[in-house]
Amino acid sequence: MRVIINGEEREIAATRLDALLGELDYEGTHFAIALNYDVLPKSRWAQTQLKAGDEIEIITPRQGG
Repeated sequence: MRVIINGEEREIAATRLDALLGELDYEGTHFAIALNYDVLPKSRWAQTQLKAGDEIEIITPRQGG
């Protein structure tokens, strides 16, 4: 299905948010996710279903200045 990830339209196979992270090779715990402009707690990632057209932002912290 086609979704928008960090502003880029992409074709994905995953149907759940946690599976999408695996598909995109995201590892670790230091990031946040917004689905259609709502930040989701990590406790809901495994049960959050994705649908075509969803907008997903994966936000990672940066250091430096």
